[in-house]
Amino acid sequence: MLPVQIEKLINAFTEQSKTILKDNLVGVYLHGSAVMGCFNPGKSDLDLIVVVERPVSDIDKRAFMDMVIRLNSSAPAKGIEMSMVLRSVCKPFVYPTPFELHFSEMHLKWYEDAPEDYISKMKGEDTDLAAHFTILVNRGRCIYGAPIEEVFSEVPTADYMDSIWNDIADADEEIKDNTMYLTLNLARVLAYKEEKLILSKKEGGEWAIGNLPEEYRPMINEAMKEYMEGVTPGYDMNLAKRYVRYVLSRIKG
Repeated sequence: MLPVQIEKLINAFTEQSKTILKDNLVGVYLHGSAVMGCFNPGKSDLDLIVVVERPVSDIDKRAFMDMVIRLNSSAPAKGIEMSMVLRSVCKPFVYPTPFELHFSEMHLKWYEDAPEDYISKMKGEDTDLAAHFTILVNRGRCIYGAPIEEVFSEVPTADYMDSIWNDIADADEEIKDNTMYLTLNLARVLAYKEEKLILSKKEGGEWAIGNLPEEYRPMINEAMKEYMEGVTPGYDMNLAKRYVRYVLSRIKG
């Protein structure tokens, strides 16, 4: 169950999307931690996919983005992450996946400083959408519009693996700066590689505790505690680097 204020935010996003996009709106869909039982307002973002039938005009994109920015001010800690895609790329699935518009907290300043530039350039392909669509198909929630099974097809295994591999490919260099995220993300990538499990970061940590060597359990438990409770532990970086090498060797094997 999501906090009441988050449900209100999702409803406001949906109602205003309907007003702006009118009959072009196919549906609004929720994925990520909000549907996987591990949403934490202090750590999570709100992950939404908006599907449209036809390309959206720059005027409507501007109105839509202004709405997103307004709502983002009352979003959870990491804000709203939203991608707008054409229905034609969802079923059959296209990879890398084209998108019509995207927003996350990291792009806020760009939009605030140069909205016209943002609207003209924020369009392209995003390999992350393979991971988002996979979670959506398996565990997502239709907020409004056509049912998930009518709009989205299954993402091929090779495309999903390529998408999630991109998140952890440089883990050996990045583990020091992003220990919690990579510890849990490596685990859920391995769980998919070996058992075809589609897991949240929390579930990935739980899987790792039961399936990886005991020496890594203290670090995994610390990452879980940081993710769920916001407690920043003192990670053993030598252990973290050994963990990365071990998990990557199994993923590549």
